[in-house]
Amino acid sequence: MITRSGFGMSGPRPGGDDDPRAAQHSGPGRAGDRGDHPRAAPPRPPRPPLPDLPHPPTRPDQAEAHLDVGRLDPSGRISARALLHLLGWPPGHRIQFDITAGVITATSDPAGRHTIGATGLLATPAPIRQLCHLTAGDLVVLLAQPGRDLLLIHPARTVARLLAGQFAAGNAG
Repeated sequence: MITRSGFGMSGPRPGGDDDPRAAQHSGPGRAGDRGDHPRAAPPRPPRPPLPDLPHPPTRPDQAEAHLDVGRLDPSGRISARALLHLLGWPPGHRIQFDITAGVITATSDPAGRHTIGATGLLATPAPIRQLCHLTAGDLVVLLAQPGRDLLLIHPARTVARLLAGQFAAGNAG
């Protein structure tokens, strides 16, 4: 009796030369093929060309605007890193704050008295917050216009009131 691997099994090895199943599994180009002509895959058709994409603008559109919502912390700071990045205002960048029609405006100004914080937070000055009736925890809507190098900070209650007025006047949509 022929044993294999000490398990007491006898007979031909499965998949070996004496196994009739070996012919089913081997064919041209496969492991059991001893022929001189390996089977080649049919050639792939060429890929279609990629579509032409529009060229990116060379400078930001003046009307392009990006929105975000933030909350004032107890020190008057707002996390607006994504918008500050879009504006190209890194930590230490000098800015100037103003108030126009109840909206806080921040503009890039090399002679500005305020800077973007080391952690990328926007610190709104206390007198500006007081004039706009903003306190710690208040929500603000931030609108960045990179083409104008401008960041607008709206109290969320003002935006809600404007939207409600538009809806009541039938101008929604």
